[in-house]
Amino acid sequence: MFQIGEFSRLANVSIRSLRHYDKIGLLVPEKINIETNYRYYSAKQLQTINKIQKLKEIGLGLSVINEILSSGSDVKTIQSHFAIRELELQEELETITQQRLLLESSLAVLKENSAKWNYHIIKKEIPKRFVASVRDTIPTFASEGLLWERLYGEIIPQQAQFAKEPFSMAIFHDEVYRDADVDVEVQVSLKTAAYDSRNGVAFKEAPEVSVASVIINGSYEQMTAVTEAVAVWLENHEYQLNGPMFNIYHVSIATEPNPENWVTEACFPIKEENHEV
Repeated sequence: MFQIGEFSRLANVSIRSLRHYDKIGLLVPEKINIETNYRYYSAKQLQTINKIQKLKEIGLGLSVINEILSSGSDVKTIQSHFAIRELELQEELETITQQRLLLESSLAVLKENSAKWNYHIIKKEIPKRFVASVRDTIPTFASEGLLWERLYGEIIPQQAQFAKEPFSMAIFHDEVYRDADVDVEVQVSLKTAAYDSRNGVAFKEAPEVSVASVIINGSYEQMTAVTEAVAVWLENHEYQLNGPMFNIYHVSIATEPNPENWVTEACFPIKEENHEV
C-alpha cells in the first residue's frame, strides 16, 4: 500500500487531483486510516489512474470517464463515447480551420490596407444649399435604399431641378452607435426649395457646415480605418466633433454596381476644441 504522496509520485498525478477524484468517486483510496485520515492506494490502482489520465488526454470529461470505469470498461460504452468525442473533434477542427482562414484573410486585408489606404483629411466648408430630404428610423444601415426610393418617388413627379453640384448625402443622426433601428436622413441638393413637402419628404434650406473631409475610394469596409484616421487628425488639429457625421456619395451603388469604383466623401462636422473642458 502507498500513502497518497507516494502514489502521487508513482502515478505522476498531483495530490490535489487525487483528492478531487476521491471526492467525486472516480478513484477512492483502497484504505483510509480512521485515526489519522491517511489515504492509502494499492499498486492495482495505478492501472486505474493510468486509464483516467489516458482518457483525459483524448478530451473526455471526468463524468464520462467515471461512467466508463463504472461499466467495467465495457467495450460498447467506450465505443459510444469515443464516437461522440470523434464528432466533437471534427467540429473543433472545422472551427479551427475557419478561424485559420479568417486569420489569413484578415492578415491579407491588413497588409493591403497599409499599402492602399492612405487617407488625406482636409477641413472644408459645405455651403448652404436647398435640399429635398427624408428622415426616418430604418432597420439597419443596409436599409438606406428605402429612404432613397421614398425621396426620388416624390421629387421626380414634381420635376424638381437638381443643383449644379447635386450633393447626394446620408446623415446619421444617432448620438451613439446603433446597429439596428438607426436614425438616418438622406438629402439631394436642388436649385430651389419651392416644392410641396409631403409624404415625409421635406424641401428646405440646409445650413453651411464646417467638416473634416476624407475621400474614400472603394467599398465601405474602410470606414473603421477612416474613423481611426479622422480621430487622430481631430486631436492633432485641436478640433471637436460638432454634429452628426454624414456621407456624400460621388459615385455610389445607384450608378455603379462594382464597389471598387465607389467614391464616397466622409464628412465629420467640427468646431475648434474647447480647452476649458
